[in-house]
Amino acid sequence: MSRVVFCAAAIICGPVSHARAQDPPPIGPLTFDLRGMLPRFPGNPALAASRGLDQSALPGRGIGIDAGAHVYLFKLGAATVGLGGQITLARARSAAAPPQPAVGAGFTAIAPQLSLNFGTGDGWSYISGGVGVSRWSIVPDNREPLASDEAWVRTFDYGGGARWFLRPRVAFHLDVRLHAIDPGPIQLNLPGSPRTNLLIIGAGVSVR
Repeated sequence: MSRVVFCAAAIICGPVSHARAQDPPPIGPLTFDLRGMLPRFPGNPALAASRGLDQSALPGRGIGIDAGAHVYLFKLGAATVGLGGQITLARARSAAAPPQPAVGAGFTAIAPQLSLNFGTGDGWSYISGGVGVSRWSIVPDNREPLASDEAWVRTFDYGGGARWFLRPRVAFHLDVRLHAIDPGPIQLNLPGSPRTNLLIIGAGVSVR
């Protein structure tokens, strides 16, 4: 029995020991990301005023998804420089509370990203940022979208995260990102959307 246990342990541990003896792989060369998220839309009084709503009518917690791709270009000291982009889609809805109707919110962002990545191909952390565009609609059930609901505005996004490769090509991925959204256009007798920050935390998978 002891010989059987020893042989089984040798078979299981053999590949692990061999892998540890090798140098870790480099970061990259290419990753595709897919994450789910639970964003919380801010209850900003100026944002509510831009749609002619009470602050209490704004949707809060929502759901969303984002997808991205990144290519890793070259080493710069301890960091590996990456270039890529992502698209973010988020939705939220508040319940009707007469006299306020139900309100639906939608956020879409498209952003290129430059990243600095630290670690090895077995897992790495990163910081990244870029300048893209976003559209943030906040529309009550009884009204057509306004100019601010359909306008694409400049948006800065920056944040960081990490990828842990549980298998050679599949990793668990965590990302924390702040979208700094420029003011929206003025419409009718309402003020334009204010400059707004939207924090999104997402988790999902990366494939390389």
